[in-house]
Amino acid sequence: MPLALLALAVSAFGIGTTEFVMMGLLPNVADDLGTSVPTAGYLVSAYAIGVVIGAPLLTSLGSRVPRKRMLLLLMALFTVGNLASALAPGFGTLIAGRVLAGLPHGAFFGVGAVVAARLVAEGRQARAVATMFLGLTVANIVGVPAATALGQHLGWRATFLVVTVIGLVSMAALARLVPHMPLDAHQSIGRELRALADRQVLLGLLTAVFGFAGVFAVYSYLASMTTEAMGLGESSVTLVLALFGIGMTLGALAAGPLTDRALRPTLYGSLAALALTLAVFPLTVHTPWLALATVVVLGAVGFLTTTPLQMLVMRAAQDAPTLASASNHSAFNLANAGGAWLGGVAISAGWGWTSPALAGAALTVAGLVIAVVAGLLDRTRTGASRVIAAGPRTGSEGVLSRSSSRASGS
Repeated sequence: MPLALLALAVSAFGIGTTEFVMMGLLPNVADDLGTSVPTAGYLVSAYAIGVVIGAPLLTSLGSRVPRKRMLLLLMALFTVGNLASALAPGFGTLIAGRVLAGLPHGAFFGVGAVVAARLVAEGRQARAVATMFLGLTVANIVGVPAATALGQHLGWRATFLVVTVIGLVSMAALARLVPHMPLDAHQSIGRELRALADRQVLLGLLTAVFGFAGVFAVYSYLASMTTEAMGLGESSVTLVLALFGIGMTLGALAAGPLTDRALRPTLYGSLAALALTLAVFPLTVHTPWLALATVVVLGAVGFLTTTPLQMLVMRAAQDAPTLASASNHSAFNLANAGGAWLGGVAISAGWGWTSPALAGAALTVAGLVIAVVAGLLDRTRTGASRVIAAGPRTGSEGVLSRSSSRASGS
């Protein structure tokens, strides 16, 4: 494994910690700032909104910046955002700090995924991207539970100070380990925008918005579900978050090889399993050992979707993948914001602490339908390309065949 992938994974660890730790700290922040847990849930959405805005904006502004320098600039902005969150005097300024910290998230993973894929040989690119995402999942085993426990004992501000330090360490690792990668001569924002308009890219982004929203409908309120629905003490929140992180890691480890072998079947299977897990969660949540097992499975099947979705848009936009890759994280965080919002609406409506899981299951089914439709359309386009390639102009046959294979994930 190239050491540069380690630097990307360390950075992903810091990003994952600050993204997901708020779920475990919602009760503490709500008590400290004098608001309700559903209102404090807007802090989850605020970070996600920062990602949605920042991914296309910062990627476009940095389209002519060398990728290593771009990664360092993005991680610097991330670090400043977390410091601002730690020092926020009130709820409004904390919202602003969360938005600022979220701005570089999508652009970082968009650029980072392209860098990771170019560090390895053809056929191992999904594994390389999954290795970077492994930092996100390890954050949920180590970073989020530890940061949650720290926030519960020393105050939530201490958590964001620690993440600020992680940001500085990540910058040092990126500067030391990531090689310089010259820009492609043909790279331009116009080319990136045209690639983003590809039908398969747009359907892939829409799949992420709906398919992944179910994860955050539950995960955003997992701390409160632990105490209110599972009947466990506040001290068990750290354990539940760690179990979710273990599931995420198992899913991420499986995602790379499975995606390299069969992209669309991996995506279909993971979305179907996610919908089923969300549907049964309200039935298992009241039996502690079943609830904990379901949390592990939820993390696994939820994050099994991330690598195939990432590779799908990168391959569909293969001539200009950076903006499409970054926009995929905008889609994930639209799912984050939408899932957190919908979960809060369900709870506030008095439907119970497990109601977000059923809403999430419906969203994931919608994502699966979109993914299947996209696959059918892509198969039709692939078939047409092969017919054209078999015509008189046989010189294009190999190019068209390889292009359609990459786009379909076969």
